Amino acid sequence: MKVKTILVSQPTPKTESSPYLELSEKQKVKIDFRSFIHVEGVSAKEVRAQKIDFKNYTAIILTSRNAVDHFFRIAEEMRFTVPDDMKYFCESEAVAYYLQKYVVYRKRKIYVGERTFADLAKIIKKYKDEKFLLPSSDKLKDIVPQTLNEMSVNWERGIFYRTVISDLSDLESVFYDILVFFSPSGIDSLFQNFPDFKQNETRIAVFGNSTIKAATDAGLKCNILAPSSESPSMTMALEKYIIEVNKKQQCDK
Repeated sequence: MKVKTILVSQPTPKTESSPYLELSEKQKVKIDFRSFIHVEGVSAKEVRAQKIDFKNYTAIILTSRNAVDHFFRIAEEMRFTVPDDMKYFCESEAVAYYLQKYVVYRKRKIYVGERTFADLAKIIKKYKDEKFLLPSSDKLKDIVPQTLNEMSVNWERGIFYRTVISDLSDLESVFYDILVFFSPSGIDSLFQNFPDFKQNETRIAVFGNSTIKAATDAGLKCNILAPSSESPSMTMALEKYIIEVNKKQQCDK
């Protein structure tokens, strides 16, 4: 079947330069966005119950912009003034750039990984004398604690926010040619919202091995996989698939 509509299980991009907008215009497909999951912050009381005392830490590990927001939110709620000599270890440049929302970048000790947690771990390894706090959601990729424990780093995890399934009931009678997922939580949301979901002719696009596994375990057929050597981004994988399928449909006419 020809691809005409795509639903991406993420919030609508805030910039007009989104690669999805370019893909939509170039391939003449309709692309909608909808968060299948959202984040809710936990209270300072809940963080205290985890025996988290900010005074005990000299460095913060930040793996996402959500982690940045909720670290500073909890610090404010606890009336803790983050010291100027606090070290920040950011998983990517995007996270480090976002940190500027809360600190004067050039006056802080900020260390940045290239893209993955494995990249950041190489930097963390050089600072084993620090006491690290990892603000995270209730769902954390296994590679993070596994890597930190293997390096024998002095670290603690604080659950500062939760990943919550969004209400998608208004989409019950809406159908798309492709559904795009980026996390196992997105797959969970699909089936919690629509327990009787049948894939039928719907194509499933998934990003990352954990998402592929979650989709496969749920009985879905993954038609579009990213990243790959040919398609390092989801938009590239989508475009490659759309060109192949729509061209074939055109030839069959």
